[in-house]
Amino acid sequence: MRSLGLDIGDKKTGVAISDPEGILATPLTVIERGNQEDVITEVIKLVERYQVECIVVGLPYSLNGHLTQQSRKVEAFIEKLQNVIAREAKQSHLTGVKVQIWDERLSTVVAEKLMAEAGTRKDKRKQHQDALATAIILQGFLDSLNKDC
Repeated sequence: MRSLGLDIGDKKTGVAISDPEGILATPLTVIERGNQEDVITEVIKLVERYQVECIVVGLPYSLNGHLTQQSRKVEAFIEKLQNVIAREAKQSHLTGVKVQIWDERLSTVVAEKLMAEAGTRKDKRKQHQDALATAIILQGFLDSLNKDC
């Protein structure tokens, strides 16, 4: 099952994709933030292009596990995304595309640390940080599905 990961931010949305078997997540792109409708349009294009069956959206929690102001924005985005998928499913092959929520705590910190350890120049880290953080979120989700392997 191919999955698409999203890390919704105020300015950018990180995007990652899994392999067709749903084992390995890879950074894909960053969608520069327009309005939610523009981001959703880009996400739907990626879903169709890569024949995605599951969209995993990172939900930001505070370190103590509470929802944040950003969490509420992401929840609103998820609701709009689900409505578009439901509407489009009647007219396209989006039938059966599921949206899952995954805890994204510390994904950006881990991405930054990995890039620093890999020797990525600081000025280049910012360009790739959102997509890599999203791959970390998606990989956590994929690993939870494949625990029995």
